[in-house]
Amino acid sequence: MSWLMRRKAYILCGAFGMLIVYGATRNGWAAIGAILIAILPAFFTRDPVPAPLAQDDVTAEIANDPLFEVKAAFAGFDSPVFLLDRGGYVLYQNPSAAHAFGEFRDGQHVSARIRLPAVLDTIREALDTGKTGTIEYSAMLPSESVYLVRIIKAQGEADYYVLIFRDISETRRIDRMRSDFVANASHELRTPLASLRGFIETLLGPARNDQKAQEKFLGIMQEQVTRMSRLVDDLMSLSRLELKARLAPQDAVDLVPLIGSVCDALAPLASDVGVEIVKTLPAQPVMVTGDRDELTQVFENLIENACKYGQDGKKVDVTITAEPDQPVEISVRDYGPGIPDEHVPRLTERFYRVNVESSRSKKGTGLGLAIVKHILTRHRARLIIRSEVGQGSTFTVRF
Repeated sequence: MSWLMRRKAYILCGAFGMLIVYGATRNGWAAIGAILIAILPAFFTRDPVPAPLAQDDVTAEIANDPLFEVKAAFAGFDSPVFLLDRGGYVLYQNPSAAHAFGEFRDGQHVSARIRLPAVLDTIREALDTGKTGTIEYSAMLPSESVYLVRIIKAQGEADYYVLIFRDISETRRIDRMRSDFVANASHELRTPLASLRGFIETLLGPARNDQKAQEKFLGIMQEQVTRMSRLVDDLMSLSRLELKARLAPQDAVDLVPLIGSVCDALAPLASDVGVEIVKTLPAQPVMVTGDRDELTQVFENLIENACKYGQDGKKVDVTITAEPDQPVEISVRDYGPGIPDEHVPRLTERFYRVNVESSRSKKGTGLGLAIVKHILTRHRARLIIRSEVGQGSTFTVRF
């Protein structure tokens, strides 16, 4: 319809010409020819291209909306930003704010979606006094997020306020991990240090001349020193891995001889705890990109854990699966007591233990799976854990 409206002059001329020709000649074919000749140019005429918005029009738009430039500036911000009037009603929200808090209707009050009393009190105080307000805001849904909320009065004669939510979730998470790490590391070192101090005081005092007590205490002291040494070694390994976390290895590694050598090296440990390591390895090479020493550390840790914590099952299966056009997988399965579901997501956290006493009795530091996770992250690989209580556990490395 719009096409016809834009070409109505041609159509009217054609109709008028048809009437004249038909009236003069009484020949219908001649009349049809006349209208076709008249409207034929309409099919070859292009629609005019709209002229670009003139500078005067842009100036007029800015004049009609005093917040035009401010909105344009905040539109590209990653952080949620609101412009509020003195009553706390939303004049504008940038796309990040709409994504984080949902769309506000024009003139809707900020409390319609942001309902934390502490934040609203900060906004209300800033609106009343004109002073800058700052507060931390934690949202648990849809996921845990922490924002640093600031409300600032616009400079100059403008009568509006800028409300900014800066996402500090990652900063807070790192701070929490750091404090937990320091607390856990201190706790792990405090126990053996206290034991050593007590035994040394005993050897210097009551047991100074007691040969039997000296042999017993020195043996325990050696165990505690060894435990601290393992803990320090694991902490150093974690630190080194964190320093090169973004540097992916470039060497080609054949997993078949690597897994074979790890299983052979751990055979005496498996025999001591009454476990048989059963290998299922392909005949052909299975190549991946990685660091041989770090991958050896990964599989030593997984197979050793399977032998220690799954020794009730008497067997550990180690299998390499390498199908064409499929990821390479190495699975380590034990037939022990299994791990309750609530513990599985946290197994790779530093110092996390399902059973503290069992872990310590088996000389675990609580850092082994954290090291495995860091190494596999550097190798762009995944650790998949499946476990069922009473049926054992399977740890699968997927490249």
